[in-house]
Amino acid sequence: MSLPIRPLASDQVVAAAELWRAAGLTRPWNDPEADARLALSTPTSTILAARDGDEVIGTVMVGFDGHRAWVYYLAVAEARRGVGLGRALMAAAEAWVADLGAPKIELMVRETNAAASGFYVSLGYTVEPVKVFSRWLVERPG
Repeated sequence: MSLPIRPLASDQVVAAAELWRAAGLTRPWNDPEADARLALSTPTSTILAARDGDEVIGTVMVGFDGHRAWVYYLAVAEARRGVGLGRALMAAAEAWVADLGAPKIELMVRETNAAASGFYVSLGYTVEPVKVFSRWLVERPG
């Protein structure tokens, strides 16, 4: 994929959130615009974006918590899938956190998303023998 991948501009947060919604990545209890603004506000997280002109056609949100890096919101516009843009975004995310010193990168995929699981396996990611536990600290919206 030959389109440049650069950090998302703050004025493109709404476009990124629209892409995430179209890709089915959002949930009612998450505010994607707030997620994006928070990621862009710290030196250890960012959103990398591929653009065609002014149009955001792919994104990946990535951050490093000091122990490992995490990936969220990998999305490619439906009409642009299948040409390597997802792979290019993941490579850019890996390079970005490697520059911060992250020794490992992880991500979560919903069990029902076989296509995403297959994609990450094709990139060399493996399923870890762990369970994800969570607890809401605020009332869950929606």
